[in-house]
Parts: sequence; structure tokens; C-alpha cells
Amino acid sequence: MIQATLAILAAPREGGNATMIFMMQMVAIFAIFYFLLIRPQRKEQERHRNMIAELKKGDEVVTGGGIIGTVIHVQDDRITIKTAENTRLVVERARVARVVSGEEPGARTGGRTT
Repeated sequence: MIQATLAILAAPREGGNATMIFMMQMVAIFAIFYFLLIRPQRKEQERHRNMIAELKKGDEVVTGGGIIGTVIHVQDDRITIKTAENTRLVVERARVARVVSGEEPGARTGGRTT
């Protein structure tokens, strides 16, 4: 099987079908891009969608703008977060970058412990 694959990917000899070799190389390049770029990005988007759907009152969140607060009210497409003693902000659900309260120790620092 491996020898057959190598024979197909090898440079064509006299009378070889260059178009077939080119097509195989394009398929290989697409497969590499899919597994290195497209698939991980889709997994990350799915993880973010699930995180946003599971937001609940009491979660500590960080927005895309870097605002840290505690969720006090949840609506369909918006959440209200409390950032200080009397400060409340209404934020789109999609703008929540991450939930801080459910993380393990050391997760905020990238696994480093100080």
C-alpha cells in the first residue's frame, strides 16, 4: 500500500500522466490544511458556542474587551454582568470570551504555577 502511494506521488516518467500527479498533490495539500487549520478552528467554535449556551447566573466571565464580571441576569442574546459594587453592564452573549469561575487552578496562567 505504501509503495503504491509512493509510486503515484513520484515524478512521472516518460508518458506519465502529469494531471493525475497534480490532482493527488492538490488533494494532499487540502487534507493537510483541513487537519491543521479548518478542523481545529471548528472545534474551537463549537466549544465557544457550548460555553455561551451554558452561561448561568453567578458565573464569572471575561468579555472580549477584557471586562471581568459576574453574571447576574441571562436573556436570550444578552447577559447582564456586575463589574463593581454598583456597576452593571449589558453584554451580548457572543462577546463573552471565557468563563473564569469553572476553571481549574493554574488554567488562567496557561498551566504555569507560581
